Amino acid sequence: MKPVWVVDDDRSIRWVFEKALGREGISFKTFVSAQDALNELELASPQVLVSDIRMPGPSGLELLQAVKQRYPALPVIIMTAHSDLDSAVAAFQGGAFEYLPKPFDVDQAVELIRRALDESVREDGAADTITSAPDMLGQAPAMQEVFRAIGRLAQSSATVLITGESGTGKELVARALHRHSSRVGNPFVAINTAAMPKDLLESELFGHERGAFTGAQAMRRGRFEQAEGGTLFLDEIGDMPPELQTRLLRVLSDGTFYRVGGHQPIRASVRVIAATHQDLEARAREGLFREDLFHRLNVIRLRLPSLRERRGDIPLLARHFLVKSALETGMEPKRISEAAMNELAAQDFPGNVRQLENLCHWLTVMAPTQVIEIADLPPDQRGQNTPPVGADWVDALGREVERLLASGDSGIMDQLVRDFEKTLISKALARTSGRRIEAANMLGMGRNTITRKIAELGLEDKGEPEKDLPPSHEK
Repeated sequence: MKPVWVVDDDRSIRWVFEKALGREGISFKTFVSAQDALNELELASPQVLVSDIRMPGPSGLELLQAVKQRYPALPVIIMTAHSDLDSAVAAFQGGAFEYLPKPFDVDQAVELIRRALDESVREDGAADTITSAPDMLGQAPAMQEVFRAIGRLAQSSATVLITGESGTGKELVARALHRHSSRVGNPFVAINTAAMPKDLLESELFGHERGAFTGAQAMRRGRFEQAEGGTLFLDEIGDMPPELQTRLLRVLSDGTFYRVGGHQPIRASVRVIAATHQDLEARAREGLFREDLFHRLNVIRLRLPSLRERRGDIPLLARHFLVKSALETGMEPKRISEAAMNELAAQDFPGNVRQLENLCHWLTVMAPTQVIEIADLPPDQRGQNTPPVGADWVDALGREVERLLASGDSGIMDQLVRDFEKTLISKALARTSGRRIEAANMLGMGRNTITRKIAELGLEDKGEPEKDLPPSHEK
């Protein structure tokens, strides 16, 4: 591993780093000025660079800029005094890994350098860039099966029905099917049938003749004609109105259609790929979707797994989306800590891949540092991998009930209630050092009740009888 470079014109700062890094067994090299480091950069490069901002000659920010131009993935830690916080912001905008405020704790500085070293090693082992990344990513078995299916369908013109929850990437699959087919040189046309007003959808799909309806001042080609020789992707097909289902069935059956207001049949050489998040079989049974159309569409079905079914892909996707978002926004790609990544991997993501992508875009813009920690996640994305307060004992109670029921014991209710009351009262008495009235108030019961319960449950030694108390009016 290459050494850590420390650049600071303050001799005492350099001495502190020399002693601390030497004690930790981390190789290092120190420089008095940014210019010295720039000169050395012509011959070698560090594993991590630590630099002050304000020095005679070139500044730390100028050094940062020069290093990032030559080694974009090299972690750079910028040291700054409190008055240099504006410069720290500029450092982050320039791609700094983190900033270290002066005066700093030596152990904190070493820990930060270790994090940067770990990041540098990971970057060295991951040279792939976003430009070579595919549109679809996934190592989970369910996604590998989807990829295999796309490969098998490459030269087919069969109608495909893609099912899966919203946000799972159904249009990406449709585009991949088109891109790997013999129709790739012809158009890929997509339409969301649920997003289109019913009165416009027929014209949108099939086109219209001039004068077909009010406002139709010219002939218009519909999506079927626009996709001639290529692929037409019908998203959310389950929401298509019944009368249009009939027209679509006719196109799939005989390959012809009519423009709205037209009298001449038009042949359609189009591969139809449909998608839905709904259960079309159930909708067909309920009379909400034509059963014969369902069978026409369901020639080959591809089911996309939800993100919670492929949690192992979340880190891969998150890193991909962070780099993609950085390119789109012109910002330096952010990294995500192991703890924050574990937090994300525990999420259910009801919006699936689309929700994860939106979250990564938000983090690219809003996360305050280059390394995203749990605290940087939106509030509703934190703490999802830990049960809510009280969930543990309720779950444990449920398991105990199931065990007792399976054992065939009788009187389960009395036994559990007794154990419950005994635990409550003994803990309350322990908290109040045996003072029964205080314990009763904490538990929301009267003095007579807690006295009786103590006797019934055999807790006499847990609480001291209280003397000289006014008579209780508990009923």
